[in-house]
Amino acid sequence: MTDSYPLDQHAALPAEDIAAAWTRERPGAPVGSIRVITPLWRIAKRLADHRRALLTRAGADAATLDLLSTLRRSGTPYTMTTRQLAEATLVTAGAISQRVARAEREGLVTRARSTTRARSVEVTLTEAGHALVESLVDDILVSEDDLLDGLDEPQREQLAALLATWWESLRQRDLPSYQPFGFVRLASRPGPSPVTLSSDTRHRPVSEGDFT
Repeated sequence: MTDSYPLDQHAALPAEDIAAAWTRERPGAPVGSIRVITPLWRIAKRLADHRRALLTRAGADAATLDLLSTLRRSGTPYTMTTRQLAEATLVTAGAISQRVARAEREGLVTRARSTTRARSVEVTLTEAGHALVESLVDDILVSEDDLLDGLDEPQREQLAALLATWWESLRQRDLPSYQPFGFVRLASRPGPSPVTLSSDTRHRPVSEGDFT
């Protein structure tokens, strides 16, 4: 297994050919998922690389964008507690604390004890943070909309609906999600600390070998 997904356009086999090869080598193997999962891995890697390049040019990263955009979407005064941020971004309280501390050092947010919620810390977007997230969001939305040029509007709507249905199905199954120091739960069911990938893995590429 490698640290990055092999995506050379001339080397990567079509999913149908990979499925056919496994059927030849392992008759009876359930290869139906290959035609769906393999293209998704490849698309996910391309999209992740594309966004990472945009953020790198702007001197930012995915974790910072996630934090700032969550605050920005909350509306004025762009303030949320650390607990609210953790729930909205689906990361641990510790990961949110690290994100906030880093953004605070860079002058993008401020944090202070809440005057209305006992034992709560409120995080507020600064002018510099507001300006950065506005610039990043504009660049990303325009650039990523361009990546969908190959699909017309009905196709986009259909794809969005299918992905939403599949995602909800996966959430209900409570599948484990990989982290460098163990496994956590993908689903955000009621219960202790719903989490996904930590902010500390913000630059970790999609890393699956080309098994399928």
